[in-house]
Amino acid sequence: MPYGDYQNAIYFAGLSGVVPKLPVDYASLKARAEAAMPRSVLDYVQGGCGDEHTQDVNADAFRHWGMVPRMLVDCTSRDLSVDMFGLTLPSPIFMAPIGVTGICTQDGHGDLAAARASAETGVPLCASTLANDSLEDVAKACGDTPAFFQLYTPKHPGLAESLVARAEAAGYKALVVTLDTWVTGWRPRDLNTANFPQLRGAVLENYFSDPVFRELLGKDPRDDIRAAVMLWAGLFGKVLSWDDLEWLRGLTKLPIVLKGICHPDDARRAADAGIDAIYCSNHGGRQANGGIAAIDMLPGVVEGAGSVPVLFDSGIRSGTDVVKALALGATAVGIGRPYSYGLALGGADGAAHVLKSILAEADLLMAVNGMPDLAAVRAAGAVRTDRA
Repeated sequence: MPYGDYQNAIYFAGLSGVVPKLPVDYASLKARAEAAMPRSVLDYVQGGCGDEHTQDVNADAFRHWGMVPRMLVDCTSRDLSVDMFGLTLPSPIFMAPIGVTGICTQDGHGDLAAARASAETGVPLCASTLANDSLEDVAKACGDTPAFFQLYTPKHPGLAESLVARAEAAGYKALVVTLDTWVTGWRPRDLNTANFPQLRGAVLENYFSDPVFRELLGKDPRDDIRAAVMLWAGLFGKVLSWDDLEWLRGLTKLPIVLKGICHPDDARRAADAGIDAIYCSNHGGRQANGGIAAIDMLPGVVEGAGSVPVLFDSGIRSGTDVVKALALGATAVGIGRPYSYGLALGGADGAAHVLKSILAEADLLMAVNGMPDLAAVRAAGAVRTDRA
């Protein structure tokens, strides 16, 4: 079924008096989530670095990019599939890694809910190292939909090796290594309430269940949560350099993706080093308040990457944003905050609704713009304008 048919399902249900349980637009979804989510979780999900200028411009900058429609093109059927990591995926979006997904649902199992939404929609989940459920259980809940594993590389090499080996054994299809979070950026929303969920024992199940971590601790983490958390804090965040790429490659046969690349020269160097994919992202403005929107850096990264696939996130709020990022050269586009709001409001069904809405909007935009497939989207490109 074409993704755009989701709107027909909504309209026809309306004939029987049924309206969507959750909004289909980001602004309304965000407002509903703000009214429903616990303040501590909401602040962590919404908060950015410094005065949050970067995370704001990440979203606003999409308004400065536009696409020119083409007419008299047969778009009665659209192909949104992409080839990546040896897989043919039905759509170009994936669920970006979010470290507090586990506490976005009331039952504390948001990671499993996200995985079930992935299984329902066919949208891959990039599962975070920081989770309330083990990476093995999350992979199982994804069903037949491929999943990727995001790694916060620990300082202890044995623990890093264990986490990567577990991810490979669990069936994840790629290893996404985050580069920009060996230390946490200055986040006033969390600092003003002295709230850091991990230090309270949240989303650390992948560590607490890891044999190397448990051996280092010398006891069951649940018998001494404080000691386990302090060990985690001491092990989190290895500073990676270009010299570490050979070591990372030696850990796994999985495709390796470097997340956080924003400079064309870094993209070029990663490609020359044989990295399988580059992930252009400024962490949604949560880590550094540099002031440049990620979407504005994407074209340079794509150029530097050459033939290497480029994943993208930061500021994506709609299907229109997705298509613009694809037009600027992204191979696949990560959805972040929107699906976390869906989880908070409706669990797996809520997240699936958000993903279906984003895909429907993207599909219908391509139809109206005369672009039957992603090759046509990329050929058309996007135009930078000074008008918001």
